Amino acid sequence: MTSVAVDAPPPRKTKTKARIRETETFAEAAIENAKREGLWLAVRARWVALAVIAIMLPFLNPTWEVIYYLVLTSLFALIGWAQLKVGRAGVSRPELVLMFCDLLLMTIIVAVQNPWSTSGWPAATQYRFDTFIYFFVFLSGATLAYSWRTLIAMGVWASGLWALGALYVYLQPIKMVNITEAIRATTAPDVRLFALLDPNNINIPNRVQEIVVFLIAACTLAISVRRSNNLLLKHASLERERTNLARYFSPTVVEELSKNDEPLKQVRTQDIAVLFVDIVGFTSFADGKPPEDVIGTLREFHGRMEHEVFLHGGTLDKYLGDGLMATFGTPFAGPTDAINALTCARAMIAAVDAFNREREADGEVPIRASFGLHYGPVVLGDIGRNRLEFAVIGSTVNAAARLEALTRHLNCVLVASDALVQRAKSEKATGVDQIPLVQQPAQSLRGLEQPMAVWTLAKA
Repeated sequence: MTSVAVDAPPPRKTKTKARIRETETFAEAAIENAKREGLWLAVRARWVALAVIAIMLPFLNPTWEVIYYLVLTSLFALIGWAQLKVGRAGVSRPELVLMFCDLLLMTIIVAVQNPWSTSGWPAATQYRFDTFIYFFVFLSGATLAYSWRTLIAMGVWASGLWALGALYVYLQPIKMVNITEAIRATTAPDVRLFALLDPNNINIPNRVQEIVVFLIAACTLAISVRRSNNLLLKHASLERERTNLARYFSPTVVEELSKNDEPLKQVRTQDIAVLFVDIVGFTSFADGKPPEDVIGTLREFHGRMEHEVFLHGGTLDKYLGDGLMATFGTPFAGPTDAINALTCARAMIAAVDAFNREREADGEVPIRASFGLHYGPVVLGDIGRNRLEFAVIGSTVNAAARLEALTRHLNCVLVASDALVQRAKSEKATGVDQIPLVQQPAQSLRGLEQPMAVWTLAKA
């Protein structure tokens, strides 16, 4: 935020790097959170899927040999638990190893015969059970990890392992030779029918087709996940912008700004209330004190002042070293901007008093703050070429700063312009008449041609 004066923008490269790094920080946090949530979902989905498969297998194969597959199913569940422990955003080698173990275990289940089986079938016969479809369970679960590279790796690994499994089966000794020869004699000369019925045939065209389809599915899902990641990054950028807005505007204004496209870029003239607050004699106060104590005092003071600004619907325009500037009626004018500024100043004075009581209890020197308020027209809009900042510009801002400085001459804590007081009275807000304001003679302010009628806050 800025008002009358604008600091020179930093070099473009430095500024660009800083903004990129800020976006990356938000994006990394967003991706990390999404990855953890996705990993939880993936593991839960895995456990649910394995539970369904474990229930389904005895019905599909109601023999004792199904226990072998149930044991391996429990290994899949254990691998999922381990992935939950080591999973993180970015490259995680332990996580990749566990994913490879998933696929390797699946390949072993499909390609290697059950040692408890008594059927004596050829290894190639197992391919007729279409068990390759179980690889898609892992592929679908990987989409919840928010990593398109993981999906590509899984597609390549699964395809490679499936091909190696097919080669392993192809190299196994031929069983049931008599059945193979009988089928050959029955189906001759139909080679395709023989290949389909031969229990020793691994049907290479079908295996290639499975690999190609799996790779296509993996690449398609990877593209989808990458698009989701891009949307996630955009969402992180929007959240960063919303967080930045929350540094300046009250929560209600931030909510309103989030519903508009570009409300801050609309250059316009608008009547608002401006409040300046400053610590009187801060230079001498800070002289000789450790830097940590000085900064700690400023942070505590700014935090209390900022709280009151947002509590009264104001906008934190900027910090001014040992003070700050706040506006009421930006970016949207309201029916009680003047009285909000006035009540905010009184709340700030009470906050400073409470702060001083705490300081005195700790043996610290109390501080004194002064306040200046004015109401009038200003120019609102973005300024800057490369670094856009929301600007509040005009003589109203200068006058409010002069009124704050006038508190030293009038020996008071608050000076408000007659324009602000009259505006507050016209707003007909409850409590305005109870504010103990005292009208003072018109004061000459630097930069203004005519003396300004002012009010001060009566001492308690």
